[in-house]
Amino acid sequence: MRRLPVSVVLVLAAAAPAAAQVNYDTVQIRTVKVAEGVYMLMGAGGNIGVSVGSDGVILIDDQFAPLSDKIKAAVAALGGPIRFLLNTHWHFDHTGGNENFAKSGVVIVAHENVRRRMSVEQFISALNRREPPSPAAALPVVTFTDAITFYLNGDSINVFHVAPAHTDGDAVIWFRKANVMHMGDTFFNGRYPLIDLSSGGSVDGMVAAADRVLALVDANTRIIPGHGPLGDRPALQTYRAMLVTVRDRIRQAVAADQTLEQVQAAKPTAEFDAIWGKGSITPARFVEIVYTDLAARR
Repeated sequence: MRRLPVSVVLVLAAAAPAAAQVNYDTVQIRTVKVAEGVYMLMGAGGNIGVSVGSDGVILIDDQFAPLSDKIKAAVAALGGPIRFLLNTHWHFDHTGGNENFAKSGVVIVAHENVRRRMSVEQFISALNRREPPSPAAALPVVTFTDAITFYLNGDSINVFHVAPAHTDGDAVIWFRKANVMHMGDTFFNGRYPLIDLSSGGSVDGMVAAADRVLALVDANTRIIPGHGPLGDRPALQTYRAMLVTVRDRIRQAVAADQTLEQVQAAKPTAEFDAIWGKGSITPARFVEIVYTDLAARR
């Protein structure tokens, strides 16, 4: 069984004790009911969305390959079979099980940039990690440019691309009847987000993604984040406010020709750290990512 170094899993999956190895045998898949027919599965990667009904199952993301059987069992307890798998973006903690599900006959759908990135070697600068090309079976077989809609399980499930945010292939899934959004890694609930600059991501895009979703949701909408607990409109508003405040402070510092070390020493995230700084992206690391992004775009 393949085990990833904890430093890698912590950054994208936000999960394990320091200096440990992730033992997938001990990972439990937890099922959270979000709305009638819509669930969130939490394990050791990005949060999974599930639509269950008379037309079968649509799965959103699939974490790591060693967890595929546990994920299938969790879905089977809700209903089945799995017909479609949507990838919110290309990262390995969201697409690691693609090959396993494809071999079970599941049709994989994603933005065209997801297939493009998974088809060739990628380098994630934030992790100093090279990711080899995915096996052919793991690649999305249906791609879209702007949006695609599934009319299944009595719902209109709108999948739409947002401008480069976490990556350049981010998709948000909107269950219109159930009033649920799955934002993938454009939304980290209660922790500083990873913005993958090497995959086209940007802090401005993260804010824009939050704005786009906030314009669509209401007080009753449940929002599934890529990482963290189930959220809602106030949680997303709080997240956006944090992003904008930190971004604007760092942008002002970049305009004043301050170095990264000077900006980090000024602690532009200070009042947010107690809540947002407990995840895998530390305050200093988050500042570095935002600074790098804004300095490059100056």
